[in-house]
Amino acid sequence: MSRLTIENLTIRFGDNAPPVVDGVSLSLQAGRMLALVGESGSGKSVTALSILGLLPPQAQVRADSLRLDQQNILALSDSGLRGLRGGRIGMVFQEPLSALNPLHKVETQIGESLAVHQGLSRAQARARTLELLHQVHLPEPETMLARFPHQLSGGQRQRVMIAMALANNPSVLIADEPTTALDVTVQAGILGLLKQLQAELGLSVLLITHDLGVVARYAEDIAVMHQGRIVEAGTAAQVLAAPAAPYTRHLLAAEPGGTPPTPDPSRPVQLQTTDLRVHFGQSSGLFQRRREPFRAVDGISLQLRRGETLGVVGESGSGKSTLALAILRLIESRGGIRFHDESLDQLRGNRQLQPWRARMQVVFQDPWSSLNPRMTVGQIIAEGLKVHQRDMSASEREHEVTAMLAEVGLPDDTQHRYPHEFSGGQRQRIAIARALILRPELLVLDEPTSALDRSVQHQVLELLRDLQNRYALSYLFISHDLKVVRAISHELIVMRNGKALEAGPTEEIFRNPRHEYTQALITAAFAGEQKYQVAF
Repeated sequence: MSRLTIENLTIRFGDNAPPVVDGVSLSLQAGRMLALVGESGSGKSVTALSILGLLPPQAQVRADSLRLDQQNILALSDSGLRGLRGGRIGMVFQEPLSALNPLHKVETQIGESLAVHQGLSRAQARARTLELLHQVHLPEPETMLARFPHQLSGGQRQRVMIAMALANNPSVLIADEPTTALDVTVQAGILGLLKQLQAELGLSVLLITHDLGVVARYAEDIAVMHQGRIVEAGTAAQVLAAPAAPYTRHLLAAEPGGTPPTPDPSRPVQLQTTDLRVHFGQSSGLFQRRREPFRAVDGISLQLRRGETLGVVGESGSGKSTLALAILRLIESRGGIRFHDESLDQLRGNRQLQPWRARMQVVFQDPWSSLNPRMTVGQIIAEGLKVHQRDMSASEREHEVTAMLAEVGLPDDTQHRYPHEFSGGQRQRIAIARALILRPELLVLDEPTSALDRSVQHQVLELLRDLQNRYALSYLFISHDLKVVRAISHELIVMRNGKALEAGPTEEIFRNPRHEYTQALITAAFAGEQKYQVAF
């Protein structure tokens, strides 16, 4: 039985604007999960928001039919739509920190929905909220009631969002990229929870995602969306085993895979740390005992050879980024840091460190926040040259910028535009160009592809491989995405709570993980990979 039906949905933002959703038809069956798959900008989220009437006023929505069971959603008044939202249809948004009210505690946020839709008293709402928090497996629900969103982890915030969506016993749950920014084990927990609730409550789930591994493991049905159109639909087993549309095959080909590169012991060691430690003091009350320092990095020893990639994996809070900052001498640390034949840990002050900073550059996770929006791309890329090569003329700098843009696959006129004019993948190429303009020998890559679609990830990884092969660059590649790390890393370190639990050649660790935590990470990352035999 079809629970939610969409027929020939078309959405425009303006009278003469091209459609962003063009003739989309979907059928969400009772008790099943339908994955709506596609890249950013394909129209997935716009389609979902149109169901609940959440698009901006300038949106023009037309459809032959948009029904929940036998109810015509298009004919509902504003008050009818408000009853639908959070009532018969629940919504889990991609970024819970922005979707949750930062000024309200968890109890207030969930209780508000219960009061609006069911008219529950404060005591009744509190009891139901506790029941929901138990249902989504949050630890110590009574304590959670009094917490604000910023006091929760990413996974806990997403579970609160799911509890809110389930508060009024909906028949349909829309989950818009609910795990994109989460660690692999947290992602598995959230998606496993959704699947469990689907079975227990008979929910129909519309899951919006760009991750085909997630689809393989959790969804019964799939619809592939490209440039506002559905290009392929069917059961997940059929589509993933025998994709008919070229675009579906393109998405499958973009999934990171293959055999990790083999390390070469004959290459010279370029970077080495010995018992590296970063401890942060913790404040205590006036009459309290002094608290033990927080050990963000606790005795890490590593080696990175010239022209190779060392992957560093672990969950949020494991110490990965802190390790990178310590190696770059951007935070205080103890222990040995040796780059080439120089002990960086012995250098003090900017005057001693500056010559080495040009040889060790960094690419951050989010180019949107790491690129100055008030500077042109040319000014951003040339900034390092102004600091480290002050005798270079303006024309020479412009020539270098043009050459570097070509290296990362961007046209010349890019340098005269601003970061907001580019896609996420293009902005990350700009960030890579900024790092490479000084011709460094070591590049620290801190989650450089986590915010990108799989196909854009694939392009950036191919670019990084090409640059490494041409210039013998060494990469310290930090990520929580094991598929990406496996595709690019020669060797691997698995971190947890500031410690290295396991280290060695990437292929060896993936084939024979010794530590139970590494085993859990790999299981969570690759559980859906063998479910269907993908054919081209």
